[in-house]
Amino acid sequence: GRFGSGNAGIINASLSGSTSNIGQSSSVNNGPTPVYPTGTEKNSGETWFEVGRSRTYTPTADDIGHALRFECVAVDSETRSSVGAPTSIMTSRVIPAPTPTPRRLIPVNSADVMGHFDLDSRNSSFGTFTVLSYNILADTYATSDTYSYCPTWALSWPYRRQNLLREIIGYHADIICLQEVQSNHFEEFFAPELDKHGYQALFKKRTTEVYTGNLQSIDGCATFFRRDKFSHVKKYEVEFNKAAQSLTDAIIPAAQRKVALTRLIKDNIALIAVLEAKFGSHGADNPSKRQLLCVANTHINVHQDLKDVKLWQVNTLLKGLEKIAVSADIPMLVCGDFNATPGSTPHGLLAMGKVDLMHPDLAIDPLGILRPASKLTHQLPLVSAYSSFARMVGAGYDLEHQRRRMDPATNEPLFTNCTRDFTGTIDYIFYTADSLSVESLLELLDEDSLRKDTALPSPEWSSDHIALLAEFRCKPRVRR
Repeated sequence: GRFGSGNAGIINASLSGSTSNIGQSSSVNNGPTPVYPTGTEKNSGETWFEVGRSRTYTPTADDIGHALRFECVAVDSETRSSVGAPTSIMTSRVIPAPTPTPRRLIPVNSADVMGHFDLDSRNSSFGTFTVLSYNILADTYATSDTYSYCPTWALSWPYRRQNLLREIIGYHADIICLQEVQSNHFEEFFAPELDKHGYQALFKKRTTEVYTGNLQSIDGCATFFRRDKFSHVKKYEVEFNKAAQSLTDAIIPAAQRKVALTRLIKDNIALIAVLEAKFGSHGADNPSKRQLLCVANTHINVHQDLKDVKLWQVNTLLKGLEKIAVSADIPMLVCGDFNATPGSTPHGLLAMGKVDLMHPDLAIDPLGILRPASKLTHQLPLVSAYSSFARMVGAGYDLEHQRRRMDPATNEPLFTNCTRDFTGTIDYIFYTADSLSVESLLELLDEDSLRKDTALPSPEWSSDHIALLAEFRCKPRVRR
């Protein structure tokens, strides 16, 4: 039977006319001679005692190794007496929640994208901060049909949300960019829980032109930042549906606009936050100059047969960020789930500032929205943070370990998304290399270790994506 913290989860409900074995449980002594509370029941050599009277009960560490029994009694609302026999269900013995080995931050050499060491950066820059990007897998998509290899209990939202929260808080990031956050989960869980840990929250849910489900459970992008490190200056919301409407009005003949919009309108969005850093405690900050930072958080369309739409969405986001860059000398971070693998045109546009004009993806352009492809360019000096692992000079256990988890052909991780049907990299943290340098990166996971549970999500890891985290340092501004 179960004995332990007798007060866990107790709500004093009025059940005076129920069964004789329900008593007012008091605390219990876990010493060598257990003192059982009054609500105990002994039969068949087992001792049961009451640990709660609420409709739900969350097991505690004290419950591990014990079985739990939930008893339900129908009560006459007028006489307050029980009606019929109580019904009960019993659990198997409570097991501890699996906790994975914490992922470490691996320092990377202070080298710029050309591989030149910047030995002075540690002394002359304004301060460091960390950025987390994580697609947490919305509950609405976490179905047993899709992830049949994951135990039902590990796929349930009450379990996953606690596991995700513990993981996210454990990274101690200064800025957190989450994708696939349901609006009801943002309002009822993530915003209040992260608020307790000192984070201010911003949220943009997906648009709903093509969405047919419950509006409360529609997902979006959530950006959180530490109040003691940053203050909020401005928020921009990018709705690709609106951009699609403007585009079709401008270039698509009236008779074909409906077909064009059906292809382009996919409800994807981006959330852009301009923050002001509070790096005064680092001593190198000049109070006369504001240190601003622009953080974009996005989730690009998933459909593999819409390569033109993916590229157009990424290009639209970059054009918006270019306008912000023109208006202010500001470091930029572009985070998110881009649903585009290294070597694809969206990744090429982000990382190289242009697309390969001979790329086979450009052949898929039924609406002519990518023409001429030579205009698919941007001037932001974006670099993928995790490519720093591939550029690192030197040897060492940590470095070699991480290099084995990188693809030498693309300088990106071997995977950020690992399911039974797909393993590959689709999540990135890009940064402007003229104004930021990478100090350290969260270690990558080993695919073999994840495969012991078939794939993600699993009891240990509650999303089908892995979290990416980078520590950045602001470079001193060069006056031109």
